[in-house]
Amino acid sequence: MLITNANLITWESPNQVLQNHAVYIENDRIKEISTTKGLMAKYPKAKTTDANGQYVMPGNICAHTHFYGAFARGMAIPGPAPKDFPEILQKLWWPLDRSLDAEAVRYSALVCLVDAIKHGTTTLIDHHASPNFIDGSLDLIADAVDKSGLRAVLCYEVTDRDGSEKASTGINENVRFLRRLSSDPHPRLAGTFGLHASLTLSGGTLQACRAAAPEGTGFHIHTAEHEVDEYDSLIKSNMRVIDRLQKHNILGPNTIAAHGVHFDGREMEILKETGTWLTHQPRSNMNNGVGVAQVESMLRMGIQVCLGNDGFSNAMWEEWKTAYLLHKAHHRDPRRMGGYDVTQMAVYNNAALANLFFPSAPIGQIVPGAAAVLIFVDYHPYTPLTAGNLPWHIIFGFQQSMVTTTIVAGKVLMKDRELLTLNEAEISSRAREIAPRIWKRYEEEVAKSS
Repeated sequence: MLITNANLITWESPNQVLQNHAVYIENDRIKEISTTKGLMAKYPKAKTTDANGQYVMPGNICAHTHFYGAFARGMAIPGPAPKDFPEILQKLWWPLDRSLDAEAVRYSALVCLVDAIKHGTTTLIDHHASPNFIDGSLDLIADAVDKSGLRAVLCYEVTDRDGSEKASTGINENVRFLRRLSSDPHPRLAGTFGLHASLTLSGGTLQACRAAAPEGTGFHIHTAEHEVDEYDSLIKSNMRVIDRLQKHNILGPNTIAAHGVHFDGREMEILKETGTWLTHQPRSNMNNGVGVAQVESMLRMGIQVCLGNDGFSNAMWEEWKTAYLLHKAHHRDPRRMGGYDVTQMAVYNNAALANLFFPSAPIGQIVPGAAAVLIFVDYHPYTPLTAGNLPWHIIFGFQQSMVTTTIVAGKVLMKDRELLTLNEAEISSRAREIAPRIWKRYEEEVAKSS
């Protein structure tokens, strides 16, 4: 494929914005970049896709999401509104995840994958829970990802909150899926080992997970999203969350810790010392009223902070905008969380994390040899757009509706806003049919636990 008449945003370091350029793709890799005139002369027989002056850039990456939460949209929570995050878990998320069956798991993933393709999010790191359908749940999600053409890292959330038998089943599901990928690798699928959070995991279960995880496997776990996680850890172990996880050898350069809102200074140091990744989800943190992570301090310390969405829409530029504004409002200081900090998380750190799971070719750059994962953005700036001011064009100018074409592994998943791998109307229609059943089961689960 030869993409012509493109304004390239390469996201190299340093970044370049190249006017009227072309990209030649061979199989799933970028082979060559040059001027449109030069590559058209060099590859006269190539199948051509005309970008018509649109911006062509690497696809967005989401470092932490939850496909399984899709059916929460528009759902009423019975009784008074939850007053804090622990009540949100007890009244919303835990009854909802217990309500999911095989079909609901599949369609939760499919609707999120449609959303991702439309919004140019091409790599997603998911964290799944469905306590009444554990065995094979990751295979169903993997099948949906494969069908979509996107790329994803999957895991199952191990927790003690549903009893020891289901905790054991969750461990087995992670191990089974990791072994499947080891014996039959897939170029667009990877796995890690999912853990819910310290507050729902006993020391015995943490030890069992560490013992069961194949060598070299890291973990994906929520950390200090709310103060309750820290106090629970202190009661259980006389240690804060990160200290406790370090004791059980959960941390390290292959592990993702989500949120980190209530870390103290020593916990941040441990994250840095162990090379553990952290993901920031500002829209979710605002929605749950849990506080604001010390992201700028952690970036300054050299902690690898990435950007996720925690199950919000897969329009990652919305997460950029929220991160940019939240820290300013929280600190009452417009100098906080500059555009380059947001870019460091959302572009460079997210790409480095994705490369950890998909090491065969560079991800998140338009350079020769990189993975052919591109999006077309129909943006018409009315002020100069340069490599230097691009973050502010994205934050104040880019909209999710501007993504017109999505390409992953050299395959076009959406062209001129038409989805080619998934049928949005059919998927949405079936999801609407399933939702009342899930909502009824959810209400029954809430009634049982109240």
